[in-house]
Amino acid sequence: MNDLLQQFRQASRQYSDASIFMHEAIARKAGLAGSDHKYLGLILQHKELTAGELSKSTGLTSGAVTGLIDRLEKKKLLKRKFTKDDRRKVIIVPNEENAMKLLQPLFVELQQKTTALIASFSPSEMEAIKRYFSEATVIMKEVTGSMNSKSND
Repeated sequence: MNDLLQQFRQASRQYSDASIFMHEAIARKAGLAGSDHKYLGLILQHKELTAGELSKSTGLTSGAVTGLIDRLEKKKLLKRKFTKDDRRKVIIVPNEENAMKLLQPLFVELQQKTTALIASFSPSEMEAIKRYFSEATVIMKEVTGSMNSKSND
């Protein structure tokens, strides 16, 4: 069992590394900085969100969020809205049409190949894999939150 655990950890590390390198390549191909397209993906999950909410959910400083918004707005992937009550409060509104036009073609091959891979698993194998990813995501968010709160102390 210990050997299997080591193999699992090694495969997980390799997956993580390959994922980072692939997403950096996608960002470069899309003309975006490093992880900007991942932040854009997060923004696209919302109709709108405040810069403060984005900062809180990502752990980015307000300055880093401002830079991110500047870069994505320049590429017409989102726009800023200001509230009438408080002009300092920035609301981020994603431009889903422009984002999809930019990113979708870059994911076609990946989606085709991963769909074929997923189809090769039994329903119980898919359930186990889904459970792993879901629970590992919770753990990573907890650890990230802990690191972010410690760095803000």
